[in-house]
Formats: sequence, C-alpha cells, structure tokens
Amino acid sequence: MTSEIVHWADGARFAGSSGLWADVTNPATGQVSGRVALAGESDAAHVIASAVRAQAAWGETSLARRTQVLFAFRELLNARKGELAELITAEHGKVLSDSVGEIARGLEVVEFACGISHLLKGGHSEGASTGVDVHSKRVPLGVVGIISPFNFPAMVPMWFFPIAIAAGNAVVLKPSEKDPSASIWLAALWKEAGLPDGVFNVLQGDKVAVDALLTHDDVAAISFVGSTPIASYVYETASRHGKRVQALGGAKNHMLVLPDADLDLAADAAVSAGYGSAGERCMAISVLVAVDSIADDLVARVAERTNTLVIGDGAAGSEKEADMGPLVTRAHRDRIAGLIDSGEAAGAKVVIDGRTVEARGAADGFWLGPTLFDNVTPDMEIYTEEIFGPVLSVVRVSSYAEGVELINANAYGNGTAVFTNDGGAARRFEKDVQVGMIGVNVPVPVPVAYYSFGGWKRSLFGDTHAHGTEGVHFFTRGKVVTTRWIDPANRPTDGLQLGFPRNV
Repeated sequence: MTSEIVHWADGARFAGSSGLWADVTNPATGQVSGRVALAGESDAAHVIASAVRAQAAWGETSLARRTQVLFAFRELLNARKGELAELITAEHGKVLSDSVGEIARGLEVVEFACGISHLLKGGHSEGASTGVDVHSKRVPLGVVGIISPFNFPAMVPMWFFPIAIAAGNAVVLKPSEKDPSASIWLAALWKEAGLPDGVFNVLQGDKVAVDALLTHDDVAAISFVGSTPIASYVYETASRHGKRVQALGGAKNHMLVLPDADLDLAADAAVSAGYGSAGERCMAISVLVAVDSIADDLVARVAERTNTLVIGDGAAGSEKEADMGPLVTRAHRDRIAGLIDSGEAAGAKVVIDGRTVEARGAADGFWLGPTLFDNVTPDMEIYTEEIFGPVLSVVRVSSYAEGVELINANAYGNGTAVFTNDGGAARRFEKDVQVGMIGVNVPVPVPVAYYSFGGWKRSLFGDTHAHGTEGVHFFTRGKVVTTRWIDPANRPTDGLQLGFPRNV
C-alpha cells in the first residue's frame, strides 16, 4: 500500500481539497512508493493563512524562548537523524551515508541559529545630540516562503528555516514533489520540539503552489534553490510582487589542477566531487581543468578510481556495498544519457561509459554509472549545459592563465577549486577567479554555517546569500529609533524651530 504525503498547516497534516496527486517513486526500484498532494489555490491560501495567524505572537516571543525551541529541535533531529536519512534515500536515491551527511550539514545551520540572540543585537549611541539617543534593532519580516529542490530535501530547507524561525518569522516550505516526505517529518519534529502551531508549515505541489507563494500579499520574502531558468523566474515574479528574494540557481563548477599538485589527492577529490550523490548537487565538480603536462597522468588516475565505484541501492546495506545510487527519476536519467550521447557525437573521448552500468542489488531503477569524458571543448553541449548527474568532463589547458580564463568565461559562478602546492598560485587564484565560493585543495567548498553560501553571475539572483550573517539580515528588517527624553530640570527654551534640525 502506498503512502499519502499531504500538506502541514496549523500544526497538523492537511489533505487539501484540490483532488490532485502525483506519484512518488523509489529510484532504486522504479516502483511507486507513495503519492503527494498537489495544492490548488485554496489549499495554498489555507496554508499561508496558518502562517499569518501564528507569526505575530511568535515574533513577540522572547529570544530566550525561541532559542529554547531551536535547541530542542536540534537535539531531537540529532538523535533521530537516521529515520530522516532513510526517508531521503528511499525517495531521492542517494546512499544512506550521503543522506546522513546531508542532515549533518543542515544541523550546522540549526546550531548557528541557536546563537541568534547575539546576531540580532542592535547598536546604541547615547548622546548622539543634546538629550538625544539613537538605537537600532532588527525585526522579523513576517511570513516567508522557502522553495527547495529535490537533491537535498533536508539540507537546503535547513539553510533557511532555522534562521527564519529563530528571527521570529513564520515559514511556508514548498518541497520538491519528487521527495516530499522529509518535509512532513521535519514539521512533526518542530511540533515535538515545542514550536507553536502555524510557525512552520508545508505546502506540497507544483507550479500552482510556487506561484501562490510568489504572488500572495501576505508572503514577505522568498528563498529558492534550483535551476537557473526557474531561479530567474522566481526572482522576477516575486520581486514584481514586492517581495525580498534570494534565488540560488545552477552551476558549472570547475576544478583546476596545476602541474605541481598532488595528483593522487586531486584524483581522489575529482571522483568524490564529481560522482558523490550521483552528481545531483549544485556544488558537484563537473569540469576537471587539467594543465597539459599532467593531463594524461591525471585522467588515468581518475579513471582508475572511477572503475572501483560500486553502484547500487543505497538503502540495501552499508556504504561499502554501494558508493553511488540511482538518479532521481527515469526522465532525468534519460536526459543525462542523451547528453552523454551528444558528447560522444561531438568528438569527446568517452573514457568510462556509465550508460551500460550494472547496478548491484537492483535492476529496474533509474541507473546511470559514473561517466568520464576527456578532450572536451567549451563549445560542446556537455560543457555548456548543467548536466546535474555523474558526468565528469576533462578540459585540457596550456597554463594557469588559460584555466582561469576558461572558468571566468563561464556563465555560472557558483563554486570552483584549484589544486596546487604553490601558495602563491593559490593566493593569486583566489583574487583572479570570478566565482562566489572557492576551494584550495578542497573540491566542494561549501562554507560552514556561520559563513554564507552562494555564487555569482547566473548562479545567484538577488544579492543575499544563504545562512551566515547574510541569512540573518535577509530574514530581518532594520529599524533605527531616535529618542529624546526631556530633562525636567533643564527644559529647552528654543521654542519653534522650522529649519532643519541641527545635531549639536
């Protein structure tokens, strides 16, 4: 019997009234495991109204009480993360160890939000003018919408909602319809942690649900992660309706390997960063930029390691039994296989072909093995497209300068890495490269939670990154208060003053 995944409003499951449903599939078996409700406009209005009703009281709740709820949520999530990881693996397909790792990174943001009291402190200036004091404060926005992608059904929402809730906002989360169960599990955990009903809500659905959040007058801000075309649409639509927006888009992340690099370290990093989570992450390395003098050696080492990877059902056993799981849907698998066909037809050398993979423990899932291309050129579709799958393309360059020029010419600017033992070259790379997140001998440079996450160029719409100080500022508004209290023993005698006030 399949499960039904519904909305969450007013602290309880809410079935909705649209009558529309979509299948949820186990990618490792190809079997339908459940169905998810697709919101109609009235369902969206109901869920948003739940958030509106709860927000005012939550925003006035003391910081001490708010952080107590955050700490309780953190303890519950840490103790029961195995349950959530199993849900993620069953609906997304990533191996269980990767699901646990996703939750651990999300927990870092929860822990960061537990210290929100310090980050919400304003400033105070006594005696800014005669008898005048000035102070600043940060206040919540109201109701905020979070639209998250399929590839990280727990971590990406946790980039946003811990800070939003800690700052006094109410949240409506719109998860991907491909793997929606994590959202309801998290909602129930918030209730158990003591969060008042209506502060955290879940709106399941497709474009109807998204558009409702983008256009509803009671939604003050939108946080989004997904592809660049949809990020652009979200940014333009929500901005046009007067909302604050942070929309994180796609990526084409490069890893430049210089001749002095430790090639074993670089090869390990390229395989891990290229094929982890089946390449379905915006920080995956999809382009390996190799300087000519070490390119043959590096490609051989990457191929050797790639051939050791075990592909199979991530829920079947320990991570030693499977290094990489299936793709999230059959359509996504077929799209990537088509791009591999395109790369081969364009003249790139297929070093390892994932189209013929034999998966361990499952035959009917959405399987595509790790694929390694060599001699890729920037005009090929496999270079220009964000593949979002286990495909690693090697582009050969003659020098450091040509490598940096290649990276900077790309439309995306999400993440990049350089592998070198030359500190001067690494320092120069940090300055030269036009990318938001940079790794030096670190292939996936996702910042820790107290720094902010986000890229440049076509990888970010809006100017505010996720979590860290920027995240706190995104989910709050600043107020400045100028105060004068008259000293009864020294009342001013200036009378009417129609000119511009003087600060004296």
